[in-house]
Amino acid sequence: MKKIAIAIGAVIGLFVLLSLGQLAASESGEVLVLETLDATGEPHETRIWVVDDAGAFWVRGGDDSGWVQRLLANPEVRAERAGQKSSFLAVPDRDAAARDRVNALMREKYGFADGFIAVTLGDSDREGALPIRLDPR
Repeated sequence: MKKIAIAIGAVIGLFVLLSLGQLAASESGEVLVLETLDATGEPHETRIWVVDDAGAFWVRGGDDSGWVQRLLANPEVRAERAGQKSSFLAVPDRDAAARDRVNALMREKYGFADGFIAVTLGDSDREGALPIRLDPR
């Protein structure tokens, strides 16, 4: 019985460590605050990494995440970056070349943290990532 309790404790401890590591990694570097609206018009804030490419802001996420689902349903979003709040039209880009470019920019900007998050998500190549361009309104 004692061995089972130790094993359960170890699993829980590992889960807690991975969760804390993921939280710390996701908050490293520059973080944009993205506001999306749900079906009732209620705003939701998501803290997300951002990169610049060709004069545009880019974020990325999985199709199954809540903020991406809200954004796909209503692409009118607001974002705060470096203390500046602005309105944007979110434009998903499902082109593999865009995904690869945004993933490379994220790896370059966020380094180890990007790789750590990718591994904890089970998508080490970030092939499941949806790049989203934020066009100013």
